[in-house]
Amino acid sequence: MLVDKSHNADVTRRRKRSRLEARISAEDKELLKRAADLQGCSLTEFVVRSAQEAARQAVKEHQMMSLTSRDTKAFVKALLRPPAPSKKLKRAATRYKKVMEK
Repeated sequence: MLVDKSHNADVTRRRKRSRLEARISAEDKELLKRAADLQGCSLTEFVVRSAQEAARQAVKEHQMMSLTSRDTKAFVKALLRPPAPSKKLKRAATRYKKVMEK
């Protein structure tokens, strides 16, 4: 397997341009350190990786569409009984088929 060392160096440099500091209790630090040791990484790596995972999850949950009960019923109804295609849609389908046949 080939490893692109220049990419890894770029990632490392990019990560080290910004700094994040936090004040935590000694007990919390010890817990984080123990978890990092169990995963075989540094405290910093563990904290950054954990924060990234939590951030990705928060963004993913925010981006998910939430529907009310009424919206859900309307959505399902549209899926089960879609409206008939319009003339414009039929013309577009015909053009698409002609282009794809070439």
